[in-house]
Amino acid sequence: MIAAQELHTDFQFSQEAESQWSSDTDFEDPDGKDAKTAKGMAAKKGKKAPGDKAKGGGARKAPGAGRVNGHHQENGMENMTLFEVVKMGKSATQSVVDDWIEAYKQDRDVALLDLINFFIQCSGCKGAVSGEMFRNMQNSEIIRKMTEEFDEDSGDYPLTMSGPQWKKFRISFCDFIAVLVRQCQYSIIYDEYMMDTIISLLTGLSDSQVRAFRHTSTLGAMKLMTALVNVALNLSINMDNTQRQYEAERNKVIAKRANDRLELLLQKRKELQENQDEIENMMNAIFKGVFVHRYRDSIAEIRAICIEEIGMWMKLYSDAFLNDSYLKYVGWTMHDKQGEVRLKCVSALQGLFYSRELGARLELFTSRFKDRIVSMTLDKEYDVAVQAIKLLTLVLQSSDEVLTAEDCESVYHLVYSAHRPIAVSAGEFLFKKLFSHRGPEEEGLPRRGRQSLNGGLIKTTVFFFLESELHEHGAYLVDSLWECGSELLKDWETMISLLLDEPAAGEEALTDGQETALVEIMLCAIRQACECHPPVGRSTGKRVLTAKEKKTQLDDRTRITEMFAVALPLLLAKYCVDIDKVTNLLQIPKYFDLDIYTTGRLEKHLDALLRQIWEVQDKHTDIEVLEACSTTYHYLSNEEFTIFNRVNIARSQLLDELVDKFNRLLEDFLQEGEEPDEDDAYQVLSTLKKISAFHNAHDLSKWDLFTSIYRLLNTGLQNGDMPEQIVIHSLQCTHYIILWHLAKVSDGGSIKGDMVTLRKQMRAFCLMCQRYLNGINNAVKEQAFTILCDLLLIFSHQIMSSGREQLEPLVFMPDSSLQVDLLNFILDQVFIDQDDDNNSTDGQQDDEASKIEALHKRRNLLAAYCKLITFNVVDMNTGADVFKQYMRYYNDYGDIIKETMSKTRQIDKIQCAKTLVLSLQTLFNEMLSELGFNVDRSTSAFCGIKELARRFSLTFGLDQVKTREAIAMLHKDGIEFAFKEPSPQGPGSPPLNLSFLDVLSEFSSKLLRQDKRTVHTYLERFMTVQMALQREDCWLPLISYRNSLQARGDDDTMSVLSGISSRGSTRSKKAKPATASKRKYPEEESSCSSSDAVWMNREQNAQTPVMMHSPHLTSTVLRDPKKMRPEDSYTGAYSMPTEQLPHQPVPLQQPVPLQQQQQPHHHHQAAMDYNTQVTWMLTQRQQAEAHQQQERVSMQYAKMRNHMQQAIRRGSGLMEDDEEPIVEDVMMSSEDRLEDINEGMDFDTMDIDLPASKNRRERTELKPDYFDPSSIMDDSVLNVSMF
Repeated sequence: MIAAQELHTDFQFSQEAESQWSSDTDFEDPDGKDAKTAKGMAAKKGKKAPGDKAKGGGARKAPGAGRVNGHHQENGMENMTLFEVVKMGKSATQSVVDDWIEAYKQDRDVALLDLINFFIQCSGCKGAVSGEMFRNMQNSEIIRKMTEEFDEDSGDYPLTMSGPQWKKFRISFCDFIAVLVRQCQYSIIYDEYMMDTIISLLTGLSDSQVRAFRHTSTLGAMKLMTALVNVALNLSINMDNTQRQYEAERNKVIAKRANDRLELLLQKRKELQENQDEIENMMNAIFKGVFVHRYRDSIAEIRAICIEEIGMWMKLYSDAFLNDSYLKYVGWTMHDKQGEVRLKCVSALQGLFYSRELGARLELFTSRFKDRIVSMTLDKEYDVAVQAIKLLTLVLQSSDEVLTAEDCESVYHLVYSAHRPIAVSAGEFLFKKLFSHRGPEEEGLPRRGRQSLNGGLIKTTVFFFLESELHEHGAYLVDSLWECGSELLKDWETMISLLLDEPAAGEEALTDGQETALVEIMLCAIRQACECHPPVGRSTGKRVLTAKEKKTQLDDRTRITEMFAVALPLLLAKYCVDIDKVTNLLQIPKYFDLDIYTTGRLEKHLDALLRQIWEVQDKHTDIEVLEACSTTYHYLSNEEFTIFNRVNIARSQLLDELVDKFNRLLEDFLQEGEEPDEDDAYQVLSTLKKISAFHNAHDLSKWDLFTSIYRLLNTGLQNGDMPEQIVIHSLQCTHYIILWHLAKVSDGGSIKGDMVTLRKQMRAFCLMCQRYLNGINNAVKEQAFTILCDLLLIFSHQIMSSGREQLEPLVFMPDSSLQVDLLNFILDQVFIDQDDDNNSTDGQQDDEASKIEALHKRRNLLAAYCKLITFNVVDMNTGADVFKQYMRYYNDYGDIIKETMSKTRQIDKIQCAKTLVLSLQTLFNEMLSELGFNVDRSTSAFCGIKELARRFSLTFGLDQVKTREAIAMLHKDGIEFAFKEPSPQGPGSPPLNLSFLDVLSEFSSKLLRQDKRTVHTYLERFMTVQMALQREDCWLPLISYRNSLQARGDDDTMSVLSGISSRGSTRSKKAKPATASKRKYPEEESSCSSSDAVWMNREQNAQTPVMMHSPHLTSTVLRDPKKMRPEDSYTGAYSMPTEQLPHQPVPLQQPVPLQQQQQPHHHHQAAMDYNTQVTWMLTQRQQAEAHQQQERVSMQYAKMRNHMQQAIRRGSGLMEDDEEPIVEDVMMSSEDRLEDINEGMDFDTMDIDLPASKNRRERTELKPDYFDPSSIMDDSVLNVSMF
C-alpha cells in the first residue's frame, strides 16, 4: 500500500473558508458516477452564527417532510439523538444513515456534531460536545473535557453491558458505521472534512486513559477501517474494469476508435486513482494511529477486536493486506496471555487457509509460526486448542508437505482426549491425513467386502490403534472418528469379512493382535451406533435425539441384528478359545433387536448362538468370560420376547448340569480321611467360579446352594488348608445367595418361614466372614471384609426405609468384637506405606501400574469402612483411628477422610467433635509412649499433631454459630484430657498432658467471643493459683492456650489472675463484697469426668463482655448485683488447697495465705504487682461491712454507666438491645433451646454484615483488581482467623 501523509490528530479551521459554503451542496453523485465536485474546497471548517447551531446535537428543523435532526418523526422519536435511535433499533440502519446524510447536506457542522456526540455517548459518557466546544476547542481539549464529565460511579458502558438490548446495540453500532461509509462512498468521504474529523476523533479517543473511550473508539475505528477496505476493493475492481475498457478501446482500429470515449475513460481512471489514494491515506491514518497502538492494549477485548478486523482485511483485500507486513501482527499475538485473543488469531488464520489460493501465499508465515500453531493444540483453553487443530486441518488440505510427521503425531494422540470437541477435531485431522487420499488403482475396487476400499481403510484404522498403544481406549478412538468417518465405521460387513474370510493370494493376513483390535473397534462402533452418546468420560450432558437421529439409530440396530445374528455364532466358533475376542463378541447380543429373531425367522441362528455360549463357558474358567456368558443369557432371557422359552430351557439345562457337577465334586472333595489333590481342587474351583458368575445375574435359589457352600467354608476354617480361590468364590457365591433371598423376601413373594431362614443364614454367614477376617491370608481377608461391609450396610436400620417396616427382624448391628476386627483390618491393610504393600504378584512390586492398582484397592476398602461410619452402622468414635491418619496419608486417602468427617458432622456435630479430639488424644498418647514424658514441642511428631489440629479446625468452616456447641464440647474434652493425669515428677510440675493445650489452641479461633470466656472459666476450674503464676517453659502451653481464649481487649469481666497474667495491668480491680450465700459445688462436679450436662449447666450464665473503656470502674462494679454470679468473685476461682490435685475443683474455701502459695524470689516484678493486688483484694473482702456505704454509691454510678452503654450500643448499631446478650446456650445440653434461638435464621451460607458506614468507606477504597479479605472483614464483626 502506498504510504500517505499522516493525518493530524487535531483539526482547527479558520474563518476564511466561511464564504466558500454559502449554499448547500449535494455531495452524492445522483447518477451514481464518481465525482469530486467539492474536493479541496473543505480544507477548513466554516463558521456560522452561534444561533444557527444546536448545542450538543440537539433537535432542529431540517428540510424535507417528516425529519427532525436527521431522524424520522415517527413513533414519538422526535428530539432523539443519533445514539438513542441506534440503541432502540426500531429503525432500519439504512434509513437512519439516509436521514443523517440528508441532514449533512443541509448543515454539515450540525450533522457532524451529531455524529461526534454519537461516538461520545456510545462510550457511556453522560456529557455532550456543544457547538461552542466544536468550534473553538481542539480534539484533545474536547476529549479531556468529556473525560472530566464521565460517570465514574459504574465501570459499565454500552459495549460491556449485559442483556439482549446491549448485545443488539453492539451489532447496530457496527452496522451503522459500515452503512454510513457505504452510503457516502461516492462523494462525502472525499470531502476532506467528515472522514478527517471522524478519524481524528476516534484516534484521539483510542489513546484515552478511560477504558470506555478506548474500547468504543477502537471498535469504531476498526469497523470504519473494514468499511474503507470494502470501498478500496470496489475502487480496485472499477479501476481494473476501466483499464480493460481503455485497453480494448485503444486496441481498436483508428477508424473505429472513439477518442472522446478514450478521454472519458482516462479521466475516470484518473479520478478512481485519486480516490484510491485518498482511501489509502485514510486507512494508513487509522492503521498507524489506532491499530498499531491498540493491538497490544492492556485490555484483552480491545486486542481481540484488532486481530479480528485485520483478519477480515486480509481476507477481503488480500492484494493489499495479505503480506508479511500485516501477518506479523497475527503471528506475534498468537503468544498472547489471554485465550480470547489467541482464539481470534487462530480464527483469522482459518479464514485465510479456507481458500487454497490464499493459503499458497502464506508459505513464509506458515514456516515461521508453524511450531507455535502446533503447540497451541495443547492450549490450556479448550476452545483455542479446538480451533488450532481445525487450522492445522486446513493447512493439511492446502499442502501435504507443510506438516512433518512429528507435527502430525502431536495431533494424532489427541483423539484419545477426554474433551470431546478436541478429540473430534483431532479425529477429523486424522481422517483427512490417513483416509482421504485415493490412488488411481483404488477406483475400481468393490464397495464392500475384504477386497473393498473400506477394507484397506479399516486395516489402517487397526494399525493406528495398535501403534498408539492405548488398547483400552477403543471407544474413544471410535467416538473421535464418528462424525467424519461413521460410514467407514459402520461397514460391519467388511469387518466380518476380514475376520472370517481367508485372505486372497498375495494378501497379508491379519495377525492375532490385529484381529483382537478389530473385534474391539467393531464392538465400539456397534455400541456408538445403538446408544448414540459418547463413552464414559466424554459425556457433555444428556442430549435429546432428533427424529432423524432416532430413525438412524433404529435402522442401524436392525441392520446389526440381521447381520450379526448370522455371523456371531461363526465368530464365536472360530475364536472360542481366545479370551479377549470372546469377551468382546459376547457383548454384541445386548444391542440386538430380539424381535427380529422371530420376524426374520432366525431361530436356528439363535440355537447356534446358545450352543456356542455353552461351549464357551465349558472351555473357560476366566471370570470375565463367564460373566459375559451370564450377562448374555440374562439379556436373551427376557420374558417380553417370544424367544424366552427357548433361552430359558437352555439356561436351566446349563445350570442343572453345573449344580449337579458341583455337588458331586464337593462330596468327593470333602471326604474324610482323604487328602484332596490338585485336580479335585481345580475342578471344584472352576465349577464354583461358573456358579458364582451365573448367580450374579440369575436367581439360583431353587437349587439351595447355601448348605453345601457353608459346609465348604466351615471345613476350610477347621482344616485351615482350603485353597485361597475356593474360599474367595465361596464367600462371593454365598453373598449372592443372601442377596437373592433378601430380594425375594422384600418383594413379599416368600412364605412365612423364609424371613426366619434368611435371618439365621445371614447371621451365620456374618460370623463366618468374621472368622475368616481374623485369618492369615490377605486376599481372603479382603474378600471377607468387603462382604461384611456390604452386608452390614444392607441389613442396617436403613433396610426398613421406604415403608419396609416388616423387615425389622432382619436388622443386624455389629457387636463390639466385630467392630474391633473391622477397624484392625483397616489399620493393618490400608494405612501402610507403599513399600510395605506385599499384595502385588509376579514380582511387580516396582511396577507403577501395580502400585496404582493396589492403591485403588485400598481406597475401596477404606471407603467401604467409612460408609459404615457415615450410616451409623459402627460407633462414630471408631472413626478416630481413621481421622488421625488424615495428614500422614493425605495424598492417598485425604478426600475420603475429609468427606467422612463432613458426613459425620451432618449427623451429629457434637459427637463428631468428640471424635476429632479423640483422634488427637490418641496421637498424643502414642507420642508420649514413644518419646517419654518430657514433651519437646519442637519435635516433628508434636508439630504433626498441631498441623492435624489446624486442618481439623479448617473443616468447621466460617459459620461459627452452627458449630459453636460442637467447638465448645471439643474444648471441654481437650481441657479434661490435659489435666487428667498428674505429673509423674510430683506436685509442682505440670500435668502429664498439659502440652495438649497447645494443640487445643488451634481451635480457639472457632469460638465465638462470648464462648471464649465461658471456656476460659471452665479452664480455671482445673487450675491452681500456682499454675497461674508459673512462667517456666514447661507451662507455656497453658499460657498460650489462655491467651488464645482471651478476646482482644474486651474482657473487662475477666478474673484478676487472667488479667494480670498478660504482662501486668495497671487497672485497679475492686472485689465484690462478701455475701452470705456462697456457691457450693456438688460432688459430681469435683471431678473432671463429670457429665457434659453438669459442665454445660455450670457455664450457662456466661455473658458477653462489653467493649467499654473504663479506666476507673471495673466491670464487676458495673454489673447489676442481681446478675452477679458467685463464681465471678476473683478469689473464688482458685480457692483450693495446695494438696488438692489440679484437675479436681473443690467447694470454695477461705483463701490460702499468699505466702504459702508461692515463693516470691522466683518471680520478677510483675509477680510482685500481682502479690500486692491480691493482698489488697483480700483486705477489701474481709472489711466489706466497713465499705457498704461506698459500695452503694458505686452501684448508683454503675447504673448510670449502664444507661450510657445502652445508648452507645443503640447509636453504634450493635445487635444487642438488652443488657444481657443471649449467649447462655453455648453449653446447654438440650438441642431444642439452641433451635429456638436459631429459629428463622438460615446458616447455609455465610453472610458477613458490616457496619453501614465502614462498608461504604471500604467499598469506595476497594481496588477492582485486588482482593484483600482484611479490607472487608473486621475483627469486631467476624473475630475469626483468616486461613
